[in-house]
Amino acid sequence: MRLLRTPDERFTALPDFPYPPRCADLDGVRMAFVEDGPADGPVALLLHGEPSWSFLYRHVIRVLAAAGVRAVAPDLVGFGRSDKPASPEDHSYARHVEWLRGLAFDVLDLREVTLVGQDWGGLIGLRLAAEHPDRFARLVAANTGLPTGEHDMPPVWWEFRRAVENAPALDIGRFVQAGCRTRLAPEVRAAYDAPFPDPTYQAGPRAMPGLVPVSTDDPAAAANVAAWEVLAAWDKPFLTAFGDSDPITGAMAPVLRERIPGAAGREHPTLTGAGHFLQEDAGERLGEIVAAFVLEGR
Repeated sequence: MRLLRTPDERFTALPDFPYPPRCADLDGVRMAFVEDGPADGPVALLLHGEPSWSFLYRHVIRVLAAAGVRAVAPDLVGFGRSDKPASPEDHSYARHVEWLRGLAFDVLDLREVTLVGQDWGGLIGLRLAAEHPDRFARLVAANTGLPTGEHDMPPVWWEFRRAVENAPALDIGRFVQAGCRTRLAPEVRAAYDAPFPDPTYQAGPRAMPGLVPVSTDDPAAAANVAAWEVLAAWDKPFLTAFGDSDPITGAMAPVLRERIPGAAGREHPTLTGAGHFLQEDAGERLGEIVAAFVLEGR
């Protein structure tokens, strides 16, 4: 596997993101992450999706750390400061689950984790939680789901997939802006472009839409069906926190609430004025919701 590494100088002017990167070696693949908050505080594992990176959680991290929560935000392999496999074929759903498992458990030894997963962060994180339920105390699904290929994806998602597949180069900042209700400042859009100096670094964002199971023959479908069997009996606390303006994943919120026992009997917030990247549109509010969820009963 040929790996690319974004030069550090690409990350020198990141607004509201003062967190020094830490890195772990996972069998020769560097996976980067940031964290803030007390080292002995309850842990929230914040997982981004396509095509963003941990920068997306900067407002959430600030709120969680102030509340006494240890916030850990990795960059998925192929994104952010993590190494970037140079070929789309180097990416698979199973590999991303294993890379995250290696960081979260082998390197950081996280326990009693609260998962916060958005977009691919939920697809990977919910799989990981179902496969290692003893490591997780609570789950937050934020504009995400766990597709098995048994149901079709919405038309807007197919439009996004075709755009990613057909574009000679991906305008990452534009894709993020398209998923927000608020107007991003130029320096924020530049921060989303920063991990990708040129199209050769974009194999991760290029590959991810094609890894979503869209048929029951998909290589990841059986593992996701098995994960749903675990989640269908999940009685630990489960929360959905979706934006009110996400046409991509909005339909998944009621499915998650109905099928996962741990969602019963609690209020599930809908964040007004928030699109697919709700961390940009309502990051502080999401941080407050997650902090209250992590700390309830303490």
